[in-house]
This record gives sequence, C-alpha cells and structure tokens, in this order.
Amino acid sequence: MNNATAYLNNIPVIVVMGVSGCGKSTIGKALSSELGLPFLEGDDFHPPANIEKMSNAIGLTDDDRWPWLDALGAAIHEKCNAEKDKNKVVPNGVIVSCSALKHNYRQRLLNASGEQILFVYLDGSCDTLLSRMQSRTEHYMPASLLDSQLETLEKPTNDELAITVSIEQSVDKIVDEILDKINHEAID
Repeated sequence: MNNATAYLNNIPVIVVMGVSGCGKSTIGKALSSELGLPFLEGDDFHPPANIEKMSNAIGLTDDDRWPWLDALGAAIHEKCNAEKDKNKVVPNGVIVSCSALKHNYRQRLLNASGEQILFVYLDGSCDTLLSRMQSRTEHYMPASLLDSQLETLEKPTNDELAITVSIEQSVDKIVDEILDKINHEAID
C-alpha cells in the first residue's frame, strides 16, 4: 500500500473541482483509473431544469445548485458505503467531478455526503479555459458562461482540505502532481 492509498483510507473521497473547461471529468477519470476507484460525473446529477438553464446561457443560482449538491452528496455516501461492504483491500472511496465553486457549496457537499473529502482545485488562466470551452462541441455549457463561473468562484482556502494544481500541463503531469501532493499529505 503506497502513501496515497493509506491517505485515501482516511479521506475516501476526492472531488476534482473548478470552473467549466478546467478538465474536471478528464482528470477525475484519470485519477479513477490510476487509483482503481469508481468515478462519479457530477454533471450527471444536475436536474434537467439546471441543464436547460445552462444550455440557454443562464447561470445557476444557489437555489438551483442545492438539490444538485444534495443528490451528488447522497450518491457519494452511497458509493462509499457500497464499496465498504465489499471487504476490499483497496481503499473504499470514490473520485468525483464537481465544480464546487463556492465555500458553502463545498460545505453542502461535505454535509450531504457525510464523508471526508479532499478537494482538488484545477486552476488555469482565463485564456486556457476559454479556449477549451470553445473547442468542446458536445457539452451543454456555453463558453459565454465562463465569466459568470469565474465571478462565482471562491478558491479553496487554507482552512479547507484542498490542494491546487495548475492545468497548464499535460493530463499525466496533472495526475502525477495530484498524487505527489496526496503522498506528501499522507506523510505529513
């Protein structure tokens, strides 16, 4: 068992977070594969009304987000407990993609899941994010909502269990940096 695995026995959930276009799903799936943990796509838990609003370039309100965060939190809890029942040697956990833009959204997710969560904030320049969003053809979130997301964003603070990783590098390097930071946390 490596340090990352030992750490994940205590903190079973990694939420890959950030604004649209930062690579939450791509990095989440890569971490899932690397760590042998299931992956939950946060976007799958949005109610249809939220997807409709975003598709029409209408930003979500806090009231729009609460049911989504509650549903995602319940799914995290269910997944962690289902995995615990399997008496697995690997850690009981899950990798999740979720924008988690504000501190109170992260708190809501923590409360709804009842699990310890490590937030991995994917940080990137506005130009990189905009370029990525403009190149996506099969995602409901239009590039026109990037400014709204950046205005809403409250980067994780020192009082939160979170690490920050730059997206200005390859997927492999991002995953390696995340695992290195998790290993460092496990040692400290």
